[in-house]
Amino acid sequence: MTKKNILSTVLISLLFLPSFSQANKQEADLRREITLYNPYKPSLADFRKKSFLPDINDTASVKVSFSYEIRPNAFSPAYTLAPIKPASLLPDPLPKLYKSYVKVGFGNYSTPLAEISITNERSRKGAVGFYGRHYSSNGKVPLENKLRVFAGFMENEGSLFARNFFNKSILGGSVNLIQNTRYAYGYSPELLPYIPDKKSIKISYYDIGGNISFSSLNLDSTSFSYDFDLDYDYFHNSEYLYQHHAGISGKMAKMFEGFYVGASAGYQYYRLSDSILAHPKYYFSAAPFLRRSTGQWNFNIGLQLLLERNVSSTAKLHLYPDVTFGFNIVPEYIKFFAGLNGKLEMNDPLKASGINPFIKPDGTLFKLPNTDHALIISAGLKGNSGIGGNYELSVAYSMINDLLLFANIVHPDSASVPAERGNHFIPRPDDAELLNIHGELSGEFTRRVSFLASANYYKYTLTGNDYPWNKPEWDGRLTLKYNLRDKIIAGADFTLLGPSKLMSMKSTTGWMTLSPGQPYIEKPVHLNLGLSAEYRYTRILSFWAKINNISWNRYYEWAYYPSQMFNFMIGFSYSL
Repeated sequence: MTKKNILSTVLISLLFLPSFSQANKQEADLRREITLYNPYKPSLADFRKKSFLPDINDTASVKVSFSYEIRPNAFSPAYTLAPIKPASLLPDPLPKLYKSYVKVGFGNYSTPLAEISITNERSRKGAVGFYGRHYSSNGKVPLENKLRVFAGFMENEGSLFARNFFNKSILGGSVNLIQNTRYAYGYSPELLPYIPDKKSIKISYYDIGGNISFSSLNLDSTSFSYDFDLDYDYFHNSEYLYQHHAGISGKMAKMFEGFYVGASAGYQYYRLSDSILAHPKYYFSAAPFLRRSTGQWNFNIGLQLLLERNVSSTAKLHLYPDVTFGFNIVPEYIKFFAGLNGKLEMNDPLKASGINPFIKPDGTLFKLPNTDHALIISAGLKGNSGIGGNYELSVAYSMINDLLLFANIVHPDSASVPAERGNHFIPRPDDAELLNIHGELSGEFTRRVSFLASANYYKYTLTGNDYPWNKPEWDGRLTLKYNLRDKIIAGADFTLLGPSKLMSMKSTTGWMTLSPGQPYIEKPVHLNLGLSAEYRYTRILSFWAKINNISWNRYYEWAYYPSQMFNFMIGFSYSL
């Protein structure tokens, strides 16, 4: 072991011996001698700096030389042919058409209302349907002598119609029925005691008839148009008082050289019952016309020739002008119009009974003269009101023959004629001149509230009568409507009637001897208010209510005939 340690020590010493010799040699080479006389101080020599600004003027120049040329070459793009579909105009979607409509209501004075309409759905072949209506009242009203009398009435109406559509024409027809019942409840308060029963004062009117028409179906107003009608009706007042009526009429027109040219003609024939002791009535009319209209003006030149025989042995010839003219002063807002016209107003029994249903039931209703409007001169302005509506101001002067007026009859019992208590009327026709000033205005207060106002002033100049009986000196009307999204619809109607005079013909000795200075009844100004409201629960079901005759004073349409005062009605409407 000792030998190994000694040997290891000798080997290690031999390995490090060269390194020690190299280090001693380097130390001997680096030894030098340096002598320093002063301490070392580094420094820099002085130098003067120069300051100057750069020159911004560019002395170099560049000459631009540019040239170009265009060499056009035809460009032929690749394409493919494809058909273009024709443009189509789609109509607005049509609203749903319900096949039936029912309206039912009931009000005070025991007043029922029922209305029904049944039609087929939309069809290109034709239409068929039925319409019916019933309206009646069974209430009582107080007279001037404080007695309450039955003042009921009844109105029934029905119509069955059909139409067939061809390519260029329409063939249609209808069967109609009208039934009206009235009670002559008004009488002079001086006649006491007088309490008639319902049967003795009942007046019934029936009219049943039919119509056949054949007319053109033109989409272009310049095309040839025509309309032909054939009518018949039977009017019945009592077992011995009736009338047959038949008529034919036609109209043709066509555009020619910028003018609309046409003519109309008709013939009406009336045969009365033998008990009336009167000749048959008829009239024939022919009326050519020429019209022209542009965006700035329009005119119509026509003439009506009419041959009439009305309960007389001889016929009478009437010639009426038909001339109208109009032009725009301010387009859309101010338009002037004027006319020179005339007409014959037919006072047939159906129309006259609608005006006054209490005419003396002795055949007088069938012998009324026709009203001859020999000349009517009119002029005025009309146009857009600027508030969502229209306006019209006009003045008309008329010359009238046989203006239909009525007077009550009051006379005591007589051996020669039946007694009259004032509840029946006789005609008092008269020749008259009438000046009428008319004005109307419509518009919207807001998007939901609209209005319509109208007023008239009448000035009569009579030949035989002192006053225009039962006709007001003036009248006015204001209608307000409220519409909330077609869900709630309400309205108010104000009516104002000026003063008028009602004639009562009285006799103390009999029918043919009338006392001088016949008295008349003064009717004051009358204000009436009506209200209505409708709630549309769905598109097919709605509920409604109406209130009529809200007035401060009782209204007398005829002498001794007070109207029903405050009345209301509620109901519903339903569509199927």
